[in-house]
Amino acid sequence: MVVEFGERAHAAQRWSARVSLTSAGVAVLLPIGYAGAASVLLVGVIVGGTALTAAAVWWVLTRRGVARAGAAALAVATPLTVLGFFDAANLLWLVLVSAALWALAVWTGRTALSSTGATPAPAMTEYETAPPRRPFLIMNPRSGGGKVGRFGLREKAERLGARVLLLDTGRHQDVAALARTAADDGADLLGVAGGDGTQALVAAVAAERGLPFLVISSGTRNHFAMDLGLDREDPAACLDALTDGVELHVDLGFAGGHPFVNNASFGAYAAVVQSPAYRDDKVRTTLELLPELLTHERGPLLTATATATDGTPVTVTGPQALLVSNNPYRTEDPAGLGFRERLDSGALGLLGVRVDSAAEAAGLLRGRQSAGLTVLTADEVTVDADRAEIEVGVDGEALALPTPVRCRIEPGALRVRVPRNRPGVPAVQPPLDWRRLRKLAATVGRTAVARRGRPAG
Repeated sequence: MVVEFGERAHAAQRWSARVSLTSAGVAVLLPIGYAGAASVLLVGVIVGGTALTAAAVWWVLTRRGVARAGAAALAVATPLTVLGFFDAANLLWLVLVSAALWALAVWTGRTALSSTGATPAPAMTEYETAPPRRPFLIMNPRSGGGKVGRFGLREKAERLGARVLLLDTGRHQDVAALARTAADDGADLLGVAGGDGTQALVAAVAAERGLPFLVISSGTRNHFAMDLGLDREDPAACLDALTDGVELHVDLGFAGGHPFVNNASFGAYAAVVQSPAYRDDKVRTTLELLPELLTHERGPLLTATATATDGTPVTVTGPQALLVSNNPYRTEDPAGLGFRERLDSGALGLLGVRVDSAAEAAGLLRGRQSAGLTVLTADEVTVDADRAEIEVGVDGEALALPTPVRCRIEPGALRVRVPRNRPGVPAVQPPLDWRRLRKLAATVGRTAVARRGRPAG
């Protein structure tokens, strides 16, 4: 029975690899066979249109008034013109079919490669611990548009034995001080139902006191909860950790002494969120401030220095944006952008973007090969500037910190209690390796036949 199941799995891998290779081949050969020499023009129009659209978006972000309106019109008109050109030449169907074939090739190729078991990363280690006896939870009733009340979080937590403090939204309250007071009073677990900024402040107190920390996914984005594999659709499910949970030992980042569970951002975004008008009108405020920030007419001139984990010293000069993250974000898989594969690698992620022209903005389409993009993993990152103080967004909270700002990570500093049963982090998609696919398509079948014919003993 096991042998038969294995043979079926091998056959599925073989056919997935063959479908992928065939789809990719047809996607390339179909335009050549149908359009002939015109297929070169077809590719040129697509590449040129994409680059022009990216350049137009850059002009939208860096211009004002009539110039911005014209750039916006160009950003919309360019892809429509490209589609109109293909339609007039009776080639639109060809582009759509080739795109669909490429999508099929990527999907089946990744299915075949992921079945080999060579790429999955090990899950974070779970630690068995006794349930808390005196948990203390801080809840923001306005977080996530009122999820605390909508999902009955306070009521469920109190039924499970937790002491709950609802924040008074009419006045500022020091959540770190509230957490320390609760720990002094004998709390053996600290938790938060709120945004990532509030999570980070209480998490730092939990790490400082050696207490487990509970994350309740009641915020708007819930990035930390997402990377812990928690249920973001049902925040109440996070409370199951109070009675049936395990611990994950995760890292905690610091920017100049301020803790962050997700990231610290410098440059354009950090400056925008400092504006008092940002919370009331995010889009208008961003468009108003970006032209000067992106062209270095306003804001600090940043310099980041770091030593990559492979020992290579790196200096990033003049980026418009820097993101230092608690563990690196995925960059290889477009579907996984914004996710962190692990929270216990003991390393920071650094993402820097420098664009000084429309041509360089178009060059960002090359991804990690772009000269304006810096992506690396480091143990420590120091951000300096041409002024004594710079704006920093720490887990979305606007701060102003003296330079230089030293970003560091404390491996395994935070004990996070999570439900035993949870959705988990989305699976890592393996990068496409066409050479491996060819070998898989050609050899898996023969390997299965050889195993079947091998004599026992």
